[in-house]
Amino acid sequence: MRAMAIDYGDRRIGLAVSDERQILVGDAWTIHGGNMEKAAKRIAEEATGRNVGILILGLPKNMDGTEGERAALSREFAQMLTDETGLEVRFWDERRSSIEAHAVLHANGRKEKDHRKNVDAVAASLMLEGYLRSL
Repeated sequence: MRAMAIDYGDRRIGLAVSDERQILVGDAWTIHGGNMEKAAKRIAEEATGRNVGILILGLPKNMDGTEGERAALSREFAQMLTDETGLEVRFWDERRSSIEAHAVLHANGRKEKDHRKNVDAVAASLMLEGYLRSL
C-alpha cells in the first residue's frame, strides 16, 4: 500500500506517492487547484490508480503553532478527500515546507522564476519523506 502526500494550494496542488513498502518517495507532480470538489475527485482517481492506502495532507500552521484560515481550509479539504476516497487522511505540519522546497530547487540550479512550476511537488515530496521517516 502506498502513501500519498498532498500540498494543497488554491492554484496548484503538489502530490507525491511512496513506493509500495512506504520506504521511498516515488513520483511527484502537480495538478491544478481551484475547485476543491474537482481537486478531491482528481486526487481520488490518482489514489485509486496508484494503490494508495493513506493520504498525508499538509496542515499549514502559523509559526507559533496556532491554526488560521488556511488550516481550516485544509481540514475542510481533508473531509472531502475522505468522502471521495474512503481513505484515512493524516495531517502533517507543513510549516516551512515551501521554503525548504525553494531551497532544494535553488540548490539544484533551478532559476527562481521556474520554481513556481515545481515547488508544490517538491513540498509534497518533503512532507512525504518526513512522514515515511516517522514510521
